[in-house]
Amino acid sequence: MRRLCLALCLLATIVATAPARAAGGPFGIDHRLHYDNSGIWKRNNQLALMYGSILTVGVGALALGDNSKLGDTFWRSVDSMVFTGVAATGMKYAFRRERPSQTASPDQWFKGVHAQSFPSGEVSAVAAAVTPFIVNYGQEHPAVYALALLPAYDAVARMKVRGHWQSDVLVGAALGTGIGIWTARRTGSPLVLSWLPGGFQVGFIHHFK
Repeated sequence: MRRLCLALCLLATIVATAPARAAGGPFGIDHRLHYDNSGIWKRNNQLALMYGSILTVGVGALALGDNSKLGDTFWRSVDSMVFTGVAATGMKYAFRRERPSQTASPDQWFKGVHAQSFPSGEVSAVAAAVTPFIVNYGQEHPAVYALALLPAYDAVARMKVRGHWQSDVLVGAALGTGIGIWTARRTGSPLVLSWLPGGFQVGFIHHFK
């Protein structure tokens, strides 16, 4: 958990130490970055990461079921992404903050249903997807901590294309990580799995053996 916290601190440092211009927002660090929608920052790469995370977690959960530690971790990642998605969407409609692509001011809140900058739904989703794996396997296999680079990359990329402010991605990462830790450590079966028919618990791989 210390390493996971260090990864979040690293993300905060990367986000906060970019050259500030007219900084504002809740943490006083929000400012537009130079627009860059090319190379690794290209929007298509961000979407590939987002949908790739959803697909990987969904397929892994359905294939393995809940009969192993890995399968259980996939289902807890499903829980994490579902609850994070609900929370992030609720916060977007509650705060209605304008994106950097909509305004040069980071202090434009409660502006309408099309203003949905806070928090970053994509960063929170990627953080939610990887956190249960980091919690369950990080101590045993330290290389798993490298998964924290995925939400860190997405955070910077979302700011590069002016999709989010610095505080948006930081709160999104914290939201996904916090819910991911909760789902990984809660006792009992993964919640989403418990709401589905029993066949999903077996997993397609074991069901068709």
